[in-house]
Amino acid sequence: MNVRTLCLSILYHGEATGYEIRRRCVEGECAYFVEASFGSIYPALARLEDEGLVTSRTEQQDGRPAKKVYSISEAGRVAFANQLAEPLGDEVFRSPFLLFARFAHILPRGLVEARINEQLQRITDAQKMLEEAAAEHGHNAADAWIIEYGRAMKDVAERHLRAHMHELIELSSAEPTQNAAE
Repeated sequence: MNVRTLCLSILYHGEATGYEIRRRCVEGECAYFVEASFGSIYPALARLEDEGLVTSRTEQQDGRPAKKVYSISEAGRVAFANQLAEPLGDEVFRSPFLLFARFAHILPRGLVEARINEQLQRITDAQKMLEEAAAEHGHNAADAWIIEYGRAMKDVAERHLRAHMHELIELSSAEPTQNAAE
């Protein structure tokens, strides 16, 4: 899967501006599927349009610049379905927190405790976002399944961190190191 496929997936359900696609890819419900940076979405949309997989139209707005609204073409729908039929790549999991945890033994206890609490807050925030997504998108059976999968993953992460955070704290040093604050 790639950014192009992600853009087609969003347009599959209806028109969207580049900004709306970008928002959904970077911070919305599609952020969990494929990594998509701000700088990759607009070039992907341009290529999709050049290939006839999406079309666009310009809408004038009162007191604001015109906006470009994208729609998926029939060829785009076929290309999207074909892409979904391809073998899936490995899942990618990245966690700055896990890198931090790997080096907890060189860090002061107070910092480790603070980062654990921050991670728990991030998990709580993600759980709230999933609840909001369920209220907004949970009426579709496939969306409900995906949301429930996300809930299960976040619940497991929270339970594990709460059950084992004392081990990470115990690994940390009692005294701050010189380089830890830098």
